Amino acid sequence: MAFPKGFFWGGATAANQFEGAWNVDGRGMAMTDVTTGGSVKEPRMVTYIDKDGNPGKMPSFGVNGQALPEGAHYAVLDDCLYPNHDGIDFYHHYKEDIALFAEMGFKIFRMSISWSRLYPNGDEETPNQKGIEFYRNVFTCLRSYGIEPLVTLWHFDTPLYLEEHYGGWKNRKLIEFFTRYVTTCFNEYKGLVKYWLTFNEINNTIMMLNIFGHSIEDDQPYKDAYQHLHHQFVASAKAVQIGHAVDPENKIGCMICGITFYPATCDPKDILANRHQWEIGLYYCGDVQCKGEYGSYAQRLWKEHNAKPEMTAEDLEDLKNGTVDMYTFSYYMSQLVTTHKATDMVSGNFSAGARNEYLQYSDWGWATDPDGLQYYLEVMNDRYHLPMMVVENGLGAYDTVEEDGSIHDPFRIDYYRQHIQAMNRAIENGVNLIGYTTWGCIDLVSAGTGEMRKRYGFIYVDKHDDGTGTMARSRKDSFFWYKKVIASNGEDLAD
Repeated sequence: MAFPKGFFWGGATAANQFEGAWNVDGRGMAMTDVTTGGSVKEPRMVTYIDKDGNPGKMPSFGVNGQALPEGAHYAVLDDCLYPNHDGIDFYHHYKEDIALFAEMGFKIFRMSISWSRLYPNGDEETPNQKGIEFYRNVFTCLRSYGIEPLVTLWHFDTPLYLEEHYGGWKNRKLIEFFTRYVTTCFNEYKGLVKYWLTFNEINNTIMMLNIFGHSIEDDQPYKDAYQHLHHQFVASAKAVQIGHAVDPENKIGCMICGITFYPATCDPKDILANRHQWEIGLYYCGDVQCKGEYGSYAQRLWKEHNAKPEMTAEDLEDLKNGTVDMYTFSYYMSQLVTTHKATDMVSGNFSAGARNEYLQYSDWGWATDPDGLQYYLEVMNDRYHLPMMVVENGLGAYDTVEEDGSIHDPFRIDYYRQHIQAMNRAIENGVNLIGYTTWGCIDLVSAGTGEMRKRYGFIYVDKHDDGTGTMARSRKDSFFWYKKVIASNGEDLAD
């Protein structure tokens, strides 16, 4: 097998999906705290109180959000269930969970910092010390087991106050607030954390527009999205510069939602449409963060919607000086692109488009395509020439707890085996892949649907969609399989 010595095997999580303790020790609110549960067929809802004091709900459209009715404010309603409030309560179980990660042999653990745990509103001058202390304890615990923390600075958790009072990332002021926050992180955790990611799946801001039904003829969502992204690009570039200044040993990466797009037919129009999908969905963000400048095709994309973002000469200089040290990405599926009307369509959790007859699909509409992972790795390796990590990859599925407490999940083992084999082929073909963190290494709340039954973990958590459960942890069959994979550095993939 081709996995290099010192390869980073591990798992990945996000604070807003597993940390819990949403209103404990001074933490402020984020959008997920006013987002209800949903399902593959029913959208998650954001709740609010309107100007007349009446409760209301509106669909949650992922990272782009949706404008509140005039005069309304976000609110937690008594008759709604908010699964992210408790997550799986890592806040109070972190020692137990990290011990389980160590038992599996993790070399690295990806997690995020909740911005509003450090800066409850986001615009304060000084941080919340209890929040600072919590993450220091977590990082120290990880280090005690020889596990490297891989820390995401923003994982869809802008403080809700900034969303409500500043308009979120469309407002340039957020660059200043984010810069203050990351400066705190780099200084407080110097020597404890070496590997950082700036913005999780930053490209979703653009890529999700069409999936969630925004009209291609409506320019405003695109204008907002490109401006939102530009501010995040500048904030990311400033974070890289600050991180390097605080500690030259820091390695700071981008994080892209990696979807391999294929043309559905050999019609030249499909081939061209597919290329354009790679540009808007993948290269647009990757080029700015890895190359330090917008690609030439950006002019075409902006022109299509009269949506060129406002930017300064200083911004462009920051982008050049703040390129990332590594390219990291999530990978779950591939999608087809076509200019033709498709009769067999995929419709599910963050998935859309024509169905690929050569692939199998999960209960949530995601195509299992390990070859697409190999393809993606090889394309991006040649484009950016940076060390790479696959920092999310996994299969959301139903688990059954047997009478004796065991959990047999051969489908999950088979999924991971295929994707590890694909990574191996890419490494043999010259890809500089240095790490792999499976998504939801411990069961957590689904970002897309808010469900617990859509489980990814090697570790089962007794928590259910209705909020009940003991929070007890138990090992699935895949736990022991992944332990063997790590111990053999990817050589032993047998059941």
